[in-house]
Amino acid sequence: MVDAHRIVEVDGTPVLLQGQGEQVILMLHGWPDTLALWDGTVAALQDRYTCARLTLPGFEADSPVSQLSLDAMTDFLRRVAQRVSPDRPVTLMIHDWGCVFGYELAMQHPEQVARIVAVDIGDHNAGALQRLWTARQKASVIGYQVWLAVAWKLGGAGGLGEMLGTRMTRVMARWMRCPTDPATMTWRMNYAYAMRWFGTASGLTQARKIRPTMPLLYAYGERKPFMFHTPRWLQEQSEREGCRVQGFDCGHWVMISRAEPFHELVRQWLDEACAHAG
Repeated sequence: MVDAHRIVEVDGTPVLLQGQGEQVILMLHGWPDTLALWDGTVAALQDRYTCARLTLPGFEADSPVSQLSLDAMTDFLRRVAQRVSPDRPVTLMIHDWGCVFGYELAMQHPEQVARIVAVDIGDHNAGALQRLWTARQKASVIGYQVWLAVAWKLGGAGGLGEMLGTRMTRVMARWMRCPTDPATMTWRMNYAYAMRWFGTASGLTQARKIRPTMPLLYAYGERKPFMFHTPRWLQEQSEREGCRVQGFDCGHWVMISRAEPFHELVRQWLDEACAHAG
């Protein structure tokens, strides 16, 4: 059960804070989710940690259409981190597009991030990753991502385009066996795919390579048609001091499909990492 919460706002975006403890965990979701993705994780950690989470700008059904560039999103998240934990760096807990934006925050502002718990997305923009994918895997990635980018464009056109864009979003989520309630999904959530494929808001070409300097726990699903990390990156992270990688027999939404072992792993790693940090 998730306990009572308090809310702060950053640029009009509500940030939920729950739990207790000096260490703040800032949780960032991805597609096609909202802050509700972390309900179970908050329930598992709130007795020892303060959990801060938000629905990313543009992902709420009734929110304005997002036009944040990668740098603008990074600066927004920096200010969120400072607001929820003004006296010490946060622990980032990130998934899917939350990983893309969260890694960028950690690369640009390492002083704001003490450690990272990343789920299912590693060195996603490494050239070596695309070279490792088979032709079929490349076609699958391009197919679903362009589909969602087009859905965002259609939704932005208004009128029937919004209905069609949302319909396309929910069809793709069902095809990908997404556990999120389809009623919460809209075309707005596809914004990052438009950045990726259409260069919306300056695109993602300036995203930094994923080379974290802080301790990292990387959990990923092993039962997927393709991975978003290279074997070399996985090995490098497993060999860094204070880091750990762990695969699970599931798909993309590890915190849902393997909730109990995932939360046990996270709690153990965080307890050790925070104790070591003093």
